[in-house]
Amino acid sequence: MNARTPLSTVDWDAVRDELRGLNVIATPSQRKQLSKDFYWYSPILTAQLAGCVADLVVKVSTEDDVRQAAAVAAKWKLPLTVRAGGTGNYGQCVPLEGGLVLDVTQMCRVLDLADGRIRVEAGARMHDIDLAARETGQALRMWPSTWHVASIGGFIAGGFGGIGSFRHGILRDPGNLLRARVMTVEREPRVIELVGDEIQQVHHAYGTNGVILDVEVALSPAVDWVHCTALFDTYRGALDFGIAAQAPSLDIFLLSTVEARFSPYYTAMGDRFPPDRHAVFTMVSPDSMAEFRALAAAHGGTLSVAGTEAELQAEGLPPAYECAFNHTTLQALKADRSWTYLQVAYAQPFDPAVVERHMQVFGDDVLQHQDFARANGECGTFGILLVRWKGEAHQYEVMREIESQGGAQIFNPHVFTIEDGGMKTIDTQQIEFKKRSDPMGLMNPGKTRGWTPDMAVER
Repeated sequence: MNARTPLSTVDWDAVRDELRGLNVIATPSQRKQLSKDFYWYSPILTAQLAGCVADLVVKVSTEDDVRQAAAVAAKWKLPLTVRAGGTGNYGQCVPLEGGLVLDVTQMCRVLDLADGRIRVEAGARMHDIDLAARETGQALRMWPSTWHVASIGGFIAGGFGGIGSFRHGILRDPGNLLRARVMTVEREPRVIELVGDEIQQVHHAYGTNGVILDVEVALSPAVDWVHCTALFDTYRGALDFGIAAQAPSLDIFLLSTVEARFSPYYTAMGDRFPPDRHAVFTMVSPDSMAEFRALAAAHGGTLSVAGTEAELQAEGLPPAYECAFNHTTLQALKADRSWTYLQVAYAQPFDPAVVERHMQVFGDDVLQHQDFARANGECGTFGILLVRWKGEAHQYEVMREIESQGGAQIFNPHVFTIEDGGMKTIDTQQIEFKKRSDPMGLMNPGKTRGWTPDMAVER
């Protein structure tokens, strides 16, 4: 059965009355703004999602607020989509079928901070969490490049890894996510506590199976990383250095290669990233700097930047993490909206010849950028490629050509379902958990192919 109520029959005045006491937003312009994320990186998603707008937005600041909103959604059988910073790129927090958007950005308190761990509410911004941890000499293990805006709940529900994944692995790896509390969407909402590997039931589930209330994540001793830019004459040289820098003796937090054709978009770098040199952006432990410098020199590289984040800021230079991951795409889109992007995972052991071949085949239609990260203890190579937008057919032709050549797999960022993007298959444990946490199928409908209307039950 389909448990959701046709929205045309909903008595919205009655719904608002039952949401009394909460911060409810009905203004069309605000509802539209709070129904978007960074899907505008993709012209395909921009066209598909432009008309998706919540009927009401509810801003919550306490667990009791969430309980009230969830109960109202369940009573009226309304779609419920959770959002915070809205920095996701795949429409994770876009309400495909309208209904309620639950904005948790005001749930941002630090609940507990101890040795090796921090517990925070889901709406807390990643950078703010790190600042709190650093007051005790600790730091987050990983975060997205948009950490000044991105929330930890959104990172866990919609993310994969990020800055720090070269050192600490991806979110899914054991020891990174410690605990989570999730509220169900039922007429009488319950709180379910997940510990350790149980958190995988809601990790990268796009908020389809419960409202994450708070999470506990691991911390590591804080390091005042040295942000470095190493320049090379060829992109092959930059990639070879990236492979060599994976030596276990080097303590590195971030390792990314960016080809020279990105240089015009890195305006803040000036002559530190000239248009005839290829760059490797890194965050290196002070204790490893001597070895790092020697390794760069041995590979024909020169360091144009080497300083702490505070030192770079004083010089008007961006931190290394704003020169890597999807900030590369953002830098280009700020100047030229005719670009879009692709995400690629390369076969291991990584062969730089695969990238060289792509550079020859695609010419100026595709610009190369690779991030190195660990997953399951092994170092992997991932690409976020800048692709000249020439229409949807051309975009998919580029994808097919990359995969047909071998050595690389596309993680499609131009789709809004979990399975069609990076997961490829239905995560049955997430669907089984959804049966417990969202039995009527109200949460973020349309984002997972694993849930079908016949699964819904009244509760």
